[in-house]
Amino acid sequence: MNLIGEIETLRKKEYYRAVLNKIEKLVRELRKRGIEKINIMHVCGTHEHTITYYGIRKTLPDAINLIAGPGCPVCIAPSYVIDNAIKLASGGVKIYTFGDMVKVPGSKSSLLDAKANGGDVEIVFGFLDAIKRFKSQGVKEAVFLGVGFETTAPTYATRIAKKLIPNGLTILTALRITIPATRFVLNLPQHEISGVIAPGHVSVITGANAWSFIPRDFNIPVVVAGFEPIDVIVAIYQILDALVKNEPKTMNEYSRVVTWEGNKLAQKYISEAFEVKDGDWRGIGVIEKSAWEIKTELEKYDAEKVYNLTRKKDEGFRKNCKCADIILGLTVPTDCPLFGKACTPEKPDGPCMVSIEGTCHIWYKYGGHT
Repeated sequence: MNLIGEIETLRKKEYYRAVLNKIEKLVRELRKRGIEKINIMHVCGTHEHTITYYGIRKTLPDAINLIAGPGCPVCIAPSYVIDNAIKLASGGVKIYTFGDMVKVPGSKSSLLDAKANGGDVEIVFGFLDAIKRFKSQGVKEAVFLGVGFETTAPTYATRIAKKLIPNGLTILTALRITIPATRFVLNLPQHEISGVIAPGHVSVITGANAWSFIPRDFNIPVVVAGFEPIDVIVAIYQILDALVKNEPKTMNEYSRVVTWEGNKLAQKYISEAFEVKDGDWRGIGVIEKSAWEIKTELEKYDAEKVYNLTRKKDEGFRKNCKCADIILGLTVPTDCPLFGKACTPEKPDGPCMVSIEGTCHIWYKYGGHT
């Protein structure tokens, strides 16, 4: 590292320490008021990665409890969506999907098992990559299994709305919306949340204003945050400062990327391609107005309609798997009897151990409990 790099690193460390000192002062002030525990929830797998990888929990006062909420789209994709993809792959239809989706167990098996048994399953980087490969490979019939939150929805929506998907390629979607899921979690009686760190990537699309329901309806502060360690630590400071001042409000720490109103063009394409429906969240149940489904007039791109697929009851997770409670922030991976034993990234029992955004995977790899 050159001298300039060393100075910059030192500056960041000094700034980090300065913010931590302010956090400690705010915690002391809250304790004087009888507040001994401050539960701060985030709803983003990348935030959990940052928190865990950089050991942020260890640097904070014991009074602060960082809770990982529903921030992993792979983890909550209903089992029947995976089962339907397996059915198609086993029946001769090529399946394109993400790398972690091939490992997620459905009700009985995974796409990786289907591939091992002769199914045509191919890992791609995203929907646009699937289109490119579909064209170059000369495939006559294929399905893209797509999951994601607001961040990735525009990559599907632009092509659907503009009708730029080649004939023969359809989409099997499990697209979900984080905002109603966050409301669902905050309404759980088991939780006493003091503040929320909102996801930066999602907020690029939705805008910071989309999270204003949290201070309005739950009387707690929310901060849209970026993904560097200092972003997270500043967001925590902002939440504590708002609690001390008794000013529940929406704050945008990630203003270098996120605007108040979000990406209007992306929102336009999403509204043109999808309609909002109630959606199954694996192991959790139906959350109102939390799913995007391809509009009826565009159903030629909808694999569910084209192949007459049925939605069987979501099977949830396997016996003794605590994925549902972990996704909801009601427990932590180390409380699961399978964690690191019967369930590892090499042989996952539940999707929380599969996805790089899954809390179990992150804790197994980096030790989130320390």
